Amino acid sequence: MSESETFCWRRIAVPAFGPTLLSAAATGAVVPIAALRADELGASIGTAAFVVALTGVGQLVGVLPAGALVAHIGERATLVRAGLLDVVALAVAGWAPSLWLMGVALLLSGLASSAFFLARQGYMIDVLPQRLLARGMSLLGGSMRAGLLLGPVLGSVAIAPFGLQGAYGVAVLLAVGSVVTVLTAPDLTGDHERARAGEPHTGVLRVVRQHARLLLTQGIGVTVISALRQSRLVILPLWAVHIGLDGVDSSQIFAVAGVAELLLVYPGGWVMDRLGRVWVVAVLLSVVSTSFLALPLAATKGELLAVALAMALGNGLGSGIVMTLGADAAPARDRAQFLGAWRLMGELGHAGGTLGLSAVTALVSLPVAAVALGATGLVGLGWTSLWVSRADRERGKA
Repeated sequence: MSESETFCWRRIAVPAFGPTLLSAAATGAVVPIAALRADELGASIGTAAFVVALTGVGQLVGVLPAGALVAHIGERATLVRAGLLDVVALAVAGWAPSLWLMGVALLLSGLASSAFFLARQGYMIDVLPQRLLARGMSLLGGSMRAGLLLGPVLGSVAIAPFGLQGAYGVAVLLAVGSVVTVLTAPDLTGDHERARAGEPHTGVLRVVRQHARLLLTQGIGVTVISALRQSRLVILPLWAVHIGLDGVDSSQIFAVAGVAELLLVYPGGWVMDRLGRVWVVAVLLSVVSTSFLALPLAATKGELLAVALAMALGNGLGSGIVMTLGADAAPARDRAQFLGAWRLMGELGHAGGTLGLSAVTALVSLPVAAVALGATGLVGLGWTSLWVSRADRERGKA
């Protein structure tokens, strides 16, 4: 009986998904209150927005160095170092006496996040049999989403007795728990890492040049998917304000959509493994893009909830699609450097989606921005489906 036939999910549950859940929960605990913490330190609204955005800046600039780091010291060592850096960064951000120090801490937290999740993706490639790769990546994506939902709940409990520092304290404890889990869980990838230890390391930029065609074909599709995902998180609360809903209504819509998103995580991975990646790509982009086009028609809380649920279900079905496509395309040699470049395409989408939304909203209007995002997604649907279907055929999943 083959390894894939006898694979036991319970064997990898804690070492694979535990650190990811805890790390994402640590991030989730502070995301809702980071701007409030900046306000405590005397920031204006514009300055607070900039300081909070430094986490995303850190994630963007950290992806290529993270690939080089994983290539040199291995996944497990990177997880530990990135986790420890996040512990320190979150503690400093929560108790910093000045705004600039808080900003530096959030930047470092973003750098740690890039390294952590890149190493986690490489780990999953090593421990999963090929026929279960998409399901594993989908569950990894689902554990991130579950953590981002759990974190604000735990953080809010600590705010009442301890103030904003209570949420940061919870985040630090969760980040420590993530590092402890990495250190105490079975080392399932040690043999793989030792086998790669003697290989010469190619520079990250050279790896990017070697795989430029792939990054500019499938990689562009990843950028579009990431742009829609990030824009969704920004435009829904803005639309709630646009139609006169309050913070409670907006939070309820986000909570319901967040739970709904988790429902299709494993089914999406199953479809990718059994039928091919292109089916999930097509459903994700078509559903989310159509939802953006429908958003200007949402004039009530119920209608906005319906749009948010459609976006969440489409996005949840493709929970692990970006990581799965990256794992499929990654070469055996220089894998970490390639995954860093692949993740960079996603981070460019995150940044570009938010900036594009902001620019169109400022120059024209929020409804036009929603339609523009929907149209971009439909164009991306055709482009991405073309290249992913070719990759499926090469894998024998036509």
